[in-house]
Amino acid sequence: MKVQFSKELLRRNSLPKAIGSYLLLVPVLMLGAWQMKEPRSAEPRRPNIVIVLTDQWRAQDVGYAGNRQVRTPQLDSLAAESVNFRLAVSNLSVCAPARASLLTGQYPLRHGVFYNDRPLPTEAITLGDVCKAAGYQTGYIGKWHLNGSLDSTFHESRNSPIPAERRQGFDFWKVFECTHDYNRSPYFNEANVRFLWKGYDAFDQTKTAVEYIEQNAANPFLLVVSYGPPHDPYQTAPKEYRQLYADVEIALRPNVPDSLRVEAQRALKGYYAHMTALDRCVGELQAALRKTGVEDNTIFVFTSDHGDMIYSQGEINKQKPWDESIRIPFLLKYPRALGREARTLEAPFGVPDIMPTLLSLAKVEVPASVEGKDFVPYVSGKKKFKPLEGALLLCPVPFHQWNYAAGGKEYRGLRTTRYTYVRDRQGPWLLYDNEKDPYQQRNLCDQPSTLKTQRALDKELQKMLRATNDDFQPGEVYLQRWGYPWHPKDRPY
Repeated sequence: MKVQFSKELLRRNSLPKAIGSYLLLVPVLMLGAWQMKEPRSAEPRRPNIVIVLTDQWRAQDVGYAGNRQVRTPQLDSLAAESVNFRLAVSNLSVCAPARASLLTGQYPLRHGVFYNDRPLPTEAITLGDVCKAAGYQTGYIGKWHLNGSLDSTFHESRNSPIPAERRQGFDFWKVFECTHDYNRSPYFNEANVRFLWKGYDAFDQTKTAVEYIEQNAANPFLLVVSYGPPHDPYQTAPKEYRQLYADVEIALRPNVPDSLRVEAQRALKGYYAHMTALDRCVGELQAALRKTGVEDNTIFVFTSDHGDMIYSQGEINKQKPWDESIRIPFLLKYPRALGREARTLEAPFGVPDIMPTLLSLAKVEVPASVEGKDFVPYVSGKKKFKPLEGALLLCPVPFHQWNYAAGGKEYRGLRTTRYTYVRDRQGPWLLYDNEKDPYQQRNLCDQPSTLKTQRALDKELQKMLRATNDDFQPGEVYLQRWGYPWHPKDRPY
């Protein structure tokens, strides 16, 4: 069966005319040749896909990763049956860009969401579109953050319903663009009628997800459950979870300055409380898959859009190239194809790699628009990563919490299995040997003993920038290309 998409190419009212030559023109035109075969009745049913997407959950803060203070028993059990992508990386570590990369398999300068609260093109070919065309039921629950606008501010788009034509292939719909008021959290349904989740929103969202699984167990389905926590505010988890950490002396990462210890411990107590609450939700989703008999034939992913510095390096929030900001959890469970034995994959894995990897596992053809890599050969052991291959790190335009006034700057970099190497617009900026210096406390950039390694990493970075058509211009250039205005607080002049 030939799959046809009726998405009109780059409508004037959704993105500026200049995007056409820069973004999706060739991949979209190539879709006419994209063939997808319907499964024959004798073939096994396609696997379900469930993606649990959290907001601002860094990779270091789960029990299975070695954190003995945060309580994540359900995730630890999940990890015992999953492939743990230990070096999963949020390439542009902030909300909307990461979410757009997850859904499109593209890097931010290709899909255009390199600045929060700007719109993912309606014409983008997403995981929802592809799965729907392959016969999947599709559902999305929770935070969206891809319906931005071309206005200079974002408040209206964050509180408005998402039109049906901008839902990117998802039919079942219980979604709000962006809120962090988890105890009075709204959503819109398919008819754009506004409701409130009951109590702490993640619990009610999980209940809805369980019902969706039960109602769709007979057919292949794609379900994204997108939680707002553990993103700050950190002191708003249910009381019973906050009390778990109230009297605990939180151990801090060695790269948190002594002057910030009190603030860091308070933030982490609330952060961990959100995490333990979400851990319960993951357990309920796993139980629903077992109860309905579809667990073995379900690809289950647990991940996040980015991490949080939480005072490491003296920094807060995200967008930054340090591990606390860029590294995210990524567990992949698919018993029918991968078994139930815990495995760890050390190869650096970026958010654009998620879509092609999931489609490959589901035996659904990957569209030509995708830039990410299919990691199934690495999971199976058929391919090996070279030592200097890495995940791309980028910040085309520093904004909002890390705008120019707050010290933000444009950068490009690589996170390999061993090194972190980053350039800013002035030249080499950071180089860490993460094996010898796991908390990134010694910058080796431009030191004679590491110049050979630095040059090799720079060569690899330049190769990746060429492959992704990234010319590393000042942020103003990309805003002009896409017709995006500066947010008033971000303008550098």
